[in-house]
Amino acid sequence: MQRAYLAVLCIGIVGPLVGSFLVYRDLSMVGDTLAHTAFAGVAVALFLDATLAISVPPLVGALVVAIIAALLVQALVEFTDARSDAALAMVLTGGFALGSVLISLTGGGISVGINQYLFGSLATVSRADIGLLVSMALVVVAAIAVAYRPLVFVTFDETAARASRVHVRVVNTLLSVLTAFVVVSAMRIMGVILVAALLVVPVVTASRLGRSFKQSLWYGIAAGEFAGFAGVTLAYQFGLAAGGSIVLVAIGGFIAVAVGWRFSTRRGYGAR
Repeated sequence: MQRAYLAVLCIGIVGPLVGSFLVYRDLSMVGDTLAHTAFAGVAVALFLDATLAISVPPLVGALVVAIIAALLVQALVEFTDARSDAALAMVLTGGFALGSVLISLTGGGISVGINQYLFGSLATVSRADIGLLVSMALVVVAAIAVAYRPLVFVTFDETAARASRVHVRVVNTLLSVLTAFVVVSAMRIMGVILVAALLVVPVVTASRLGRSFKQSLWYGIAAGEFAGFAGVTLAYQFGLAAGGSIVLVAIGGFIAVAVGWRFSTRRGYGAR
């Protein structure tokens, strides 16, 4: 449980932190796409171990494949004139298809290991996983702290950013890679299927509370931490799936905030 709480502490910070830049750019599905391609990375690592006796940590495989997928999405949009939603759909389905093919090639022999990453598990979070998670969280926080201003500029006015000679492609690549880091760091607890929720739901909740983007970042982190700690506690007490519990708590928090915001006499509906 100590490892689980440390994991959600990190995830509750980096998820909304990166997710804020995705949500405000209408790129919420990027997280889901990279989560499904990360599943393919886990499958690749387990396949190499099962068939060629090449030991590759599943989270390392997931991170490498997720980063490749993030860069592939960007390349498809920039060099093939494909719409962003179409590029995301192609990469998402392609990644999941690769994972399913690798499972079939082993006669389903790696499916047990895969299930831990599909649905998340408290029991399988190891010291090595925590070490990798903390390292990735520090990288994400440091990168956003350094590149905060250009990230915000590109998020709210990409055209003006280009005119101001901001390296938009570099900023977009950085955001994609950071999203891959967050997805991979969270999949051990959340599972591939639910990991994208922590990039989106706390951010949408915070958008009803924050009066500025920076304030919304802090509210998003608070919402992510609350969902993470409450969800893990419920999962432990009642034997529930950790990822599902976290997501349901996060959605419950959003509903509570949305209803309170809607009927607030101080701010009124549509005040923001």
